[in-house]
Amino acid sequence: MSDNYSRIDEITQRLLKGGEMSFDEGRWMINLDDDYLTWLMAGADRIRRNFRGNKIEVCAISNVRSGNCSENCSFCSQSGHHKATKAPVYDYIKPEELVSQAKQAREWGASDFGVVSKGWGVRSDKERNQLKEYFSELKEHSEIGRCASLGALDRDTADMLKEQGMENYHHNLECAESFFDKVCTTHTYQENIDTIRHAADAGLRVCAGGILGMGESLDQRVELADTLRKLDVKSVPLNFLNPQDGTPFAENTTMVPQEILKSIAVFRYMLPQAEIRIAGGRHFLGDMQSMIFMAGASGVMIGDYLTTTGRKVEQDIKMIQDLHLTTREDTQSRRVASSV
Repeated sequence: MSDNYSRIDEITQRLLKGGEMSFDEGRWMINLDDDYLTWLMAGADRIRRNFRGNKIEVCAISNVRSGNCSENCSFCSQSGHHKATKAPVYDYIKPEELVSQAKQAREWGASDFGVVSKGWGVRSDKERNQLKEYFSELKEHSEIGRCASLGALDRDTADMLKEQGMENYHHNLECAESFFDKVCTTHTYQENIDTIRHAADAGLRVCAGGILGMGESLDQRVELADTLRKLDVKSVPLNFLNPQDGTPFAENTTMVPQEILKSIAVFRYMLPQAEIRIAGGRHFLGDMQSMIFMAGASGVMIGDYLTTTGRKVEQDIKMIQDLHLTTREDTQSRRVASSV
């Protein structure tokens, strides 16, 4: 057996016993030749099963307000800075429509439902009142975990949203800090980190990850995973860039399946106990989508994304069932556990 196989095994055993993989080991691992991919996935799968079991956490989102966003994120078709995009533009959807979507997501097996709004934070009384109505209606009329992605939070806003009934907060770092100036210049990386900390300090479950394939190096992917580890993020969504016409990243080359699977596996090694959730761009795996779980993923977003159409939910549910996995639907028990 080559030294590389032995080193993967040594790291795997260490993690199974509760240890960590170093940043330098992560850089070594993500730069391995694809010949080692199946061995790497086998280890990641063992780590996933050891810490997350065979229950897959399923979530869904609603794009409640779209277009003309104040931020200039280079990947996003909703940015008001990218005039040639074709993203839909509309104000807040009606609360009854949101509740209907949440109920549908729960019927599909989702444990969490995200309220996603363009913009950079909750800045007006109109926004606060709308969110209060949303979370009040969701709490009264649906049985699903209540999540939101609203941009930057200060501590007071995080406390306010928790009081209104929000349980989870999603805020991606997007990429490594060393690459962030290529992605966005209208807010800082530190604002992203501060938002995650404010949400956690308010007692919210934090979901934070990023988008791979934006032009970052392999080492910068490990840098992102290391930053999330240092922030003690428990739920990590991974997206893979789906280039959108009219954005600065429109001509980026999309990731190939082997690259996607290796990235998932390395994130599992870097974050052995986290929920690693695969979201936008997984269609680039084609017929290999089911392999995300064998690469270490323990969660998946179903339904449509912000401005792009997702795979049929029935296909995703069948994929999970065919692998003899089940969906994690015990939202109430998790709420109790997270409040202890």
